[in-house]
Amino acid sequence: MASIIDASPKRRALQAAYNAEHGITPESVVRAIEDVMSSVYARDYAPVPAIREPGDNFRTQAELDAEIARLEAEMKGAAANLDFERAAALRDSVKSLRSRELGLTSLPAGR
Repeated sequence: MASIIDASPKRRALQAAYNAEHGITPESVVRAIEDVMSSVYARDYAPVPAIREPGDNFRTQAELDAEIARLEAEMKGAAANLDFERAAALRDSVKSLRSRELGLTSLPAGR
C-alpha cells in the first residue's frame, strides 16, 4: 500500500511533464444531461408498444374467451419469434380482458 501511495506523486510528475511537452491542458469532462441520457444504455430501453384493445364488442362470454385464446396464441407466437416487446403488450391486453371478465374496471398499478 505504501509503495502505491509513493508512486502517485511520481506518476503525476511524469504526466505533468508529458502534458507540458505536448502543450496539453487538462480539462474536466463536461457533458449535457441529454448526452448522458441518450447514451447507448438509455437507448436500449424502449417503451413497450401498446396493442389496441377491442372495445366492449363481446356479446357473449364465448366471444370474450375466444379473443383471449387468440391473443394468448399470438403472444406465444411472438415470444417464440423472440419478439418480446409484442409478447409483453399482448400479455397486457390479455390481463385487461381478464379483468373485464371478472368485472373489474381497472387493476391496481403493478398487477
